[in-house]
Amino acid sequence: MDLAAQPPLLQRVRSALRAGHYSLLTEKAYVGWIRCYILFHRKRHPAGMGAAEITSFLSDLAERHNVASPTQNQALSALLFLYRRVLVIELPWIEAVVRARKPARLPVVLTAYEVQAMLGELGGVYWTIGSLLYGSGLRLMECIRLRVKDIDFAARQIVVRSGKGDKDRVTVLANLSIEPLKLHLQSRRQQHLRDLARGSGATYLPHALARKYPNASTEWGWQYVFAAGTDVELPGGNRPVRWHLHQKSVQHAVRQAVRRAGLSKPASCHTLRHSFATHLLQRGADIRTIQELLGHKDVSTTMIYTHVAGLGATGTVSPLDTPAHAPPLKPRSAP
Repeated sequence: MDLAAQPPLLQRVRSALRAGHYSLLTEKAYVGWIRCYILFHRKRHPAGMGAAEITSFLSDLAERHNVASPTQNQALSALLFLYRRVLVIELPWIEAVVRARKPARLPVVLTAYEVQAMLGELGGVYWTIGSLLYGSGLRLMECIRLRVKDIDFAARQIVVRSGKGDKDRVTVLANLSIEPLKLHLQSRRQQHLRDLARGSGATYLPHALARKYPNASTEWGWQYVFAAGTDVELPGGNRPVRWHLHQKSVQHAVRQAVRRAGLSKPASCHTLRHSFATHLLQRGADIRTIQELLGHKDVSTTMIYTHVAGLGATGTVSPLDTPAHAPPLKPRSAP
C-alpha cells in the first residue's frame, strides 16, 4: 500500500500522542520512527505486519546502522505505541531482536575548576542556563522548559514539571543563580508586556491545560523563563505562540565555551548535571538526597557517581601509597 495514501494513520498517531500528553519532541520522534518502519518494509501498511517485521527492522538498526541502545529502544517504543494504542493490535513477546550494544561507560565529569572555566566562557542567558544545569542538576530540556511559576526564590528551589518519566520533582536553586535569574526575568517580563500590547503574548500550553484554563496562556506565571525571540506556529495550534529557546542554540554555546576554555574532556550540557551529582557526593551529600534532586527512579542509577567521585572502587587507597611496614616509596633519582 502506498505511503502517500496513509496520512490518516500518521494523524491518528499524532492524535493519540497528544491525548496521552506526550511532548512535541516525543511526537516528532515517534512519527519519524513509524515512517522509517513503513519505508523499510517498502510501504506496507503496519496493520498487515507484526512481530516478525518489527524484529527485522530493529535488528537492521543494530546490525547495519550501528545505532546506540537508547536509539533502538526509542524505535521499539514508537512501534509498540503504534500497535497497542493506535492499531489496537496486541503483539507477542519480541525475543529475537538483535540488541544494540549498551557499553558500560562512566559519565564525563568536570572538576570544580573546569566548571568555572567553562561557565566563564558563557555569556548572558547562556550563563544563566549553564548555572542552572550545574547548580541545580537539571537536564537541558527541563531547564529550557521552566515556567516562571516554577521558580521559588523565597524557598530557593525549582519545581521541575513533567521531567523524565513524566514525573515532577523539586531541586535546589543555587544562591549564585538568584540575582542573574531575577535580572533575566525582569527583561523577560518587559518582553512579555510588549507582546501583550501588540495583541500577542500567548505561550504554549498542553491541550488539556489550555481547555481548563483558557486565559492561562497569556498569564505571566505560565510564560517560559527562557523564551525564544519570536512567536512560532505549532502543529495543531490556532494561533502563534511564544516557544522556549531551542536546545540546539544552548548546545552550540556550551560547545564553544568548552573549546574556548581549553578543556580536553568531551563536555556537553549533560556533563554539568553529572558534575552536579559528583561534586555533591564529594562534599558529603547523602546518595538518597542526590537521587531525589536528580529525579532518578532507582538509586542504582545514582550510584554510578560514586565511582567518578572516588567513593567506589577508586576510593580505595592503594597499598603503594600507604605501606604499613616501610617508609613511603619514592622514584629513584636519575643517574
